[in-house]
Amino acid sequence: MGRNNAKNIKAHNDKLHKAQDKEKSKKAARAEQLKAIVKKFNEDKSNS
Repeated sequence: MGRNNAKNIKAHNDKLHKAQDKEKSKKAARAEQLKAIVKKFNEDKSNS
């Protein structure tokens, strides 16, 4: 069975987009955590 019919193409694209969205959300979460760490570090540095 190939991907040469509409149902299989849709299933493949849905799976692909789900994986891409998951990766994008992980990247955004890491960026938020890094931003929080940098902010905390800068606050601690300015308080010293």
